[in-house]
Amino acid sequence: MEIPFISTLGTMIMFDYDFMRHAFAAACVVAIVSGAVGYFLVLRGQTFAGHALAHVGFTGATGAVLIGSAPLWGMVLMTVAAGIGMGFMGERLSQRDVAIGLVLAFSLGLGLLFLHFYTAFAAQASTLLFGNVLAVDVNTIWALLALGAVSLGALAVISRPLLFASLQPELAEAKGVSLRLYGVLFLIVVALATAECAQIVGVLLVFALMVGPAAAAQRLTHRLAAGVLLSVMLALVEAWLGIVLAYYTDWPSSFWITALSIAIYILAATLIPPYRNYWRLRKSERLS
Repeated sequence: MEIPFISTLGTMIMFDYDFMRHAFAAACVVAIVSGAVGYFLVLRGQTFAGHALAHVGFTGATGAVLIGSAPLWGMVLMTVAAGIGMGFMGERLSQRDVAIGLVLAFSLGLGLLFLHFYTAFAAQASTLLFGNVLAVDVNTIWALLALGAVSLGALAVISRPLLFASLQPELAEAKGVSLRLYGVLFLIVVALATAECAQIVGVLLVFALMVGPAAAAQRLTHRLAAGVLLSVMLALVEAWLGIVLAYYTDWPSSFWITALSIAIYILAATLIPPYRNYWRLRKSERLS
């Protein structure tokens, strides 16, 4: 019996629908941005920042809905503002876990309150929280493309001093690199990437594309260029395959993307390294 999701005819029919083509295009943009930005996010040990910005962004998105604006731009505005604030907090951010957790919970509750006041858009709460890539339209794709270009362009500009500041902060500061400045600039980039990523997997599942592929890539290689490229490729695989599985199973795409992200990370963390070390040992034995 033919397996549905590897059927050529089934794939052709899938791409006959506009919403599927839009979903793949949006997922492509978001996966590239989240894979690249997420690599530096994991490298700097700031994965909590992505989660925090997503919660704050939910408040911005629902607030925008309340005043009749597009949720994406409300999310962008709030996440960028929060990213700037978090960047200026610097090291103090890691010392205030309880306070930050309470602020995030309040942000989520405030967003739900906004939806309560404008019940006509209450159904958007599920989309904002868990994402719905199949509902992306052409205008959103162009907006994501513009935000993605800005995010990747800014990341490319600051990548060298950012890497220096991330790996050797004391030496970088001694050389005149402003840790606070690049911390703020990077969190602005993270804010834009988080707002994009939330359009695909939602506020509560941002970790799936922002952290999962990057963490898996860093388990597989320690080289920067290879790691960033691998992170982007893994994010693309997870996003596209998640959409395909959602199409054929009628299960939420966010679930599949998250499940694939976890599965790939577990594979990279537990199964692949022992085999890689085994073949390295065999190679050294042959050379000796």
